[in-house]
This record gives sequence, structure tokens and C-alpha cells, in this order.
Amino acid sequence: MADEYLKNYYESYDEDARLLSRHGQPEFLTTVRYVGRYLFPGAKILEIGAASGRYSHYFARLGHEVDAVELMPCNIDKFRKNTLPNEKITIAEGNACDLSFIRSDMYDITLLLGPMYHLYTEEDEKKALSEAIRVTKRGGTVFSAYCMNDPTVIQFCFIKGMIGAEPYKSLVDPVTFKCSSTPSEIFVLHTKAEIDRLMSGFNTERLAFVGTDMFSRYPDMQRVIDEMDDEAFDTYMRYHFSVCEREDLTGVSNHTLDIFKKR
Repeated sequence: MADEYLKNYYESYDEDARLLSRHGQPEFLTTVRYVGRYLFPGAKILEIGAASGRYSHYFARLGHEVDAVELMPCNIDKFRKNTLPNEKITIAEGNACDLSFIRSDMYDITLLLGPMYHLYTEEDEKKALSEAIRVTKRGGTVFSAYCMNDPTVIQFCFIKGMIGAEPYKSLVDPVTFKCSSTPSEIFVLHTKAEIDRLMSGFNTERLAFVGTDMFSRYPDMQRVIDEMDDEAFDTYMRYHFSVCEREDLTGVSNHTLDIFKKR
């Protein structure tokens, strides 16, 4: 049933358009900026949960060898249509929780940029993280993306007024305002403390924890960013990069990126 909800969502949602919009660009620009810090000539990349391939194709077009895994056939079709003849890139259907068809210690960079949004049990979350780490070379870098709890509380529960409406009312803890998710809500929401607990059992070293979109997806800011000229947007991005690792601010970001090294 979970796969059916995801299938319906991704068959109707344009992920490329989201990242190409001006207010969507901070997330994309931040992700490629941080991945770029750990790239080197000849680095081999795996993207798990590649969707239509916005990131995979970006790095392949820079000359890197990229393998991708994606669960949804509709996304695989889009991925293949987006592939240029000179890209050194592959795409395979697979589940982030079971990458047994991939050998251990294969990749310098592993991108887990979507699966943690859609895993509804801690067991599955740990399986996906474990598999991403397993297929990464020792000393290699893993990038794991999350959707965060509190921006949803502000934007969905309060701005959209859904805090008292069922079924959402039953999914929000009345004391902590931690949101639960089922497959019908599509997205799983995390706090930084939950991410820290998930990672505590793995032999990794955190390199950075980054808010990739920070304020850019809040309704008023979306409008403001979309109306910015290039100079204003460049200034905004300089501000964004100056605060996107601040521990007191990353929780306001709709999306975060946990960057860690496999020991």
C-alpha cells in the first residue's frame, strides 16, 4: 500500500520543476555545493532514490561516473528521457532498504536524497542508512536528506489551519507537536534529535548538518524569492550559505542534509 501512495504521488508531481523554480533553487544549489566539496576527479557516485535524476544527471554532466537506483518506474522513465548520450550513467529499479545487488565498498560518494522521506519505521530507516553506508568505500562520504518536523507544524498545521482537522489532529502530539506519518501522508518528518539517534549506532563521522532550503519554502518567502532579480537572489544566497549550518537555525529548514564519512 505504501508503494501505491508513492506511485500516485510521483506520477502526478513534477520534481524537476520544484528544483528549477527560483524558490526551489536554494535546495538544489546547496546540495550540489556541499557534494562538490567532497568530489574529486574520477570519483564514483551512487544516488539511491534518484527520482527523475536531477542530481544524478548534474554530476554525470560534470564528467563523473554515476549509478542510480530508483523505486518508482514512472521516475525511471523520466530519468532515462533526461539522459544525454555522453553521460556515464546507469539507472536500476531497486529499494533503498535492500541493495544486495550492489557490492560493498563500491562508491566514493553516496547520495540518499529521497528515501528517508518515505520510510515509516525506524527499522526501515536503519536498513536504508546501513545499505548506503555498506556500499560506500571506507573514507567515502554519504549525504542523507530529511524532511523536518517544525516547518510542517508552522506551514501546514498553523498557516493552513489543519491543526484541528482530522486525520491530522491525531498525528500531532499535543505537547511536543511532533508529527507522525502514515503512508497516506507520504512524507516522514524528523527532528534533529531523532536523526542523531538514528546515526548513533553507525561507525561514521558527521562532517556537516545543513539546512538546504532554510526559509525559502515558507509561503511569503517563496513569493519574495520568485520576484527577486539576479542581484537580489545572489545576495539572498550569500545570506543563506552564511546561516545554513547554524545549529540554532537548521530546524527551520524544510529539508536538511546530514553529511557523514564512513570510517
